[in-house]
Amino acid sequence: MQDLLPEICDTYPQSVRILEPCLINFGGRETFYGEIVTIKTFEDNSKVREQVSKDGRGKVLVIDGGGSLRHALLGDMLAQKASDNGWSGIIIHGCVRDVNAMADIKLGVQALGAHPLKTDKRGLGDVDVAICFGGVSFHPGEYIYADNNGVLVSEKPLDLVAMGWED
Repeated sequence: MQDLLPEICDTYPQSVRILEPCLINFGGRETFYGEIVTIKTFEDNSKVREQVSKDGRGKVLVIDGGGSLRHALLGDMLAQKASDNGWSGIIIHGCVRDVNAMADIKLGVQALGAHPLKTDKRGLGDVDVAICFGGVSFHPGEYIYADNNGVLVSEKPLDLVAMGWED
């Protein structure tokens, strides 16, 4: 399998912002990309549940969970729902759970780590707001690209076909 991010960095070095190395790949899809949809929340995955229930074709959900390592913002049931609704992937500044099941779901998932405890559902969180973690700001409508080499953001979609990339 071709590594996408090194190719992007070689082709578009001035057009990307690169996330500091901090995430682990948990999903069944190692390479994923799309338009950014954001959530800012803390130890409450109510808004995650709402978003993955929507049509996510061509999109990646980026969640600023405040870096909490005390609860999982995503488990296998929500990951499957996201996959069923066409989401390309989910990036989480926080934790996931059900990692063995998640590895079999066709969805890109990167997070800080795994934790077995689910969150409380209090309906808290903000959707489609600018967020920042890992030295990068994420804005709704920008584009994110991820693989085993890391995560990067571009203000506009990158021409992957011109780079010879085949999905």
